[in-house]
Amino acid sequence: MTMLQSITKKIEKEGKTGEDLFEKFICECNTQEAALNKQIEGGQTSGSDNAAASAAGGAQQTQLIADIADTKASRASAKETIAMSTGIREKEAKAFAASKQDSESNIDAMGKALTAIKQGVGGAFLQTNAAKTLRDLVENKQDLFSGSDHDDLAAFLQGGQSGEIIGVLSQLKEEWEKDLASAVATEKDAIATYTELVAAKNKEFESLQASLEEKMTRLGELGVANAEMANAGGDTADQLAANSKALADLKEACAARTKEWDAEKKSRAEELLALADTIKMLNDDDALDLFKKTLASASASFMQMSVSVSTVRARALASLREAQQKHKKSSALAFVALALNGKKAGFEKVVALIDRMAGQLKIEQKMDADKKSYCNAEFDQSDDEKKVLTRKVADAETAIMDAKETLATLVAEIKTTQATIVASDKAVAEATAQRQEENAAYKQTMTESTAASELIKMAKNRMNKFYNPDLYEAPPKRELSEEDRIAVNMGGTAPPTPAPGGIAGTGITAFVQVEEHVQSQKKTEEGAGVIAMMDLLLKDLQGQITVGETDEKNAQEDYQKAMDDAKAERIADAKLLGEKISAKAETDAALEGHVDAKASASQELMGNGEYIASLHADCDWLLEKYDQREAARTDEIDAMMKAKDVLNGADYSLLEVKRSHFLSK
Repeated sequence: MTMLQSITKKIEKEGKTGEDLFEKFICECNTQEAALNKQIEGGQTSGSDNAAASAAGGAQQTQLIADIADTKASRASAKETIAMSTGIREKEAKAFAASKQDSESNIDAMGKALTAIKQGVGGAFLQTNAAKTLRDLVENKQDLFSGSDHDDLAAFLQGGQSGEIIGVLSQLKEEWEKDLASAVATEKDAIATYTELVAAKNKEFESLQASLEEKMTRLGELGVANAEMANAGGDTADQLAANSKALADLKEACAARTKEWDAEKKSRAEELLALADTIKMLNDDDALDLFKKTLASASASFMQMSVSVSTVRARALASLREAQQKHKKSSALAFVALALNGKKAGFEKVVALIDRMAGQLKIEQKMDADKKSYCNAEFDQSDDEKKVLTRKVADAETAIMDAKETLATLVAEIKTTQATIVASDKAVAEATAQRQEENAAYKQTMTESTAASELIKMAKNRMNKFYNPDLYEAPPKRELSEEDRIAVNMGGTAPPTPAPGGIAGTGITAFVQVEEHVQSQKKTEEGAGVIAMMDLLLKDLQGQITVGETDEKNAQEDYQKAMDDAKAERIADAKLLGEKISAKAETDAALEGHVDAKASASQELMGNGEYIASLHADCDWLLEKYDQREAARTDEIDAMMKAKDVLNGADYSLLEVKRSHFLSK
């Protein structure tokens, strides 16, 4: 911004004179005209290598646009059919509800009339609302009754004798009940038909929507392919047209050179406008907020801080992954490594996780040690009991107590194993939530960085409009249809590449340098400085995008590996839980056998054998794997403690980085 404002001040003071350069200008005109004539003569003999392919691509693009329009029409038709069917169904339902209410009211009135007549209280009935309903029905719907039935019913309702009214009312009531049941069945069928139609049309709508999205994607890809084909470098016809236009422009420019003085004043005004537009564009509040989010400020030590934190994180990860190589299925190490890989969790959370995981491993090791001591003691005791069970039946009580202790131990171990499974599931859920948050933050960062890049490109393009017209990309001059906008956004046809050696070539560069002289040199130098600064900002943003993509990829891979390890360990824990539950069941059976064995020494001996068998089922695996499990847990705890020591030293390292950065400033 400071450079742009400085350039603006200088341009406002500049004046231009170029009368003495006119002869050199004319000489350069002649030189460029001869060079362009030579290029045009050579280009007139060659044709376009990919004209047929470009035409075919254009035809495909036109056909695809037509197909998209047809698909949209079909989609709109399906939606309209659903809306129309819904409207008809609502009207039918409303009419059915009214008709049903009337029928039920009439049937109810007839039922009350029949009851009153049969009970001999017809006169009292005529004073009720049900009688009034029947009177209205007889008066308003005479077509429902035969002549005699109508007259009899009317006479009765006016206070006459009941006579044959019971038969008339009963017959009418039965007919209306049948009609009502038929109407209800018809309404159910109509609802079922409507539901099936709406489901079919919704499915058709979803299919058309998927087809439309696929065709829109193909349209974008086809636009990119056509653009690449058009700019492949082999389109000699475009090259010839560009050279011809350059020659015409050159002749026009040379003929109008005597009027350049007024044009130069306009040029200065345009340059000031370009700088003002650029300043406004980059100084906008939204742009400043966007740059603050995506570009580090000059006073920040962001890069040095990132390097230090990354170094500490890498050292801690190295300690963990060395242990992971020896114990590949350790979910504890995997979750700590996953937490270190995440960018949102601070070191204090990772240290807390390490302490929690290490504490859990120590608890599990203590349980194994207690179980080993228990198993060895129980084996010795059971062998001694086996020797004396043939002599003393009373020793069965000891066996019963031992069985109860075993059950208590198994229950505690089952609860511990279940708690381990729950903790593992919770860790998986937390890791999944963390991964989702990091992925969302990554997408947000990519969106903001891309938006910042596009804004800087727009500002750079506005600067190029004046300083580097050959690099300026003009915006579209007409309103585009939806399909055209999609094609352009996804890679539409790009403008032809300027001819090498033509008006944008090295020869005309010299021509422009001669024409603009000292003034143009200042413009080029100052404008180039600002544009170069914009290029540096774009490079920094692209670097951030690349680093972000790499970090996201690595984090996803680590997350997937942790999930795989957790899954394998959970399967093993579930298997161990099943074994412990089976051992508990076996111990329950053994306990029941000990109780029964009180009455028989032989039963006591058999119970003792069952108890020893249950001990083997419960203890053999632990005794066989005890040393291996102890060594594995020791290695895991050691690795996590090394990582914790590294992380505990991180705060001091970061303070040193900040202090060094401050002193260097």
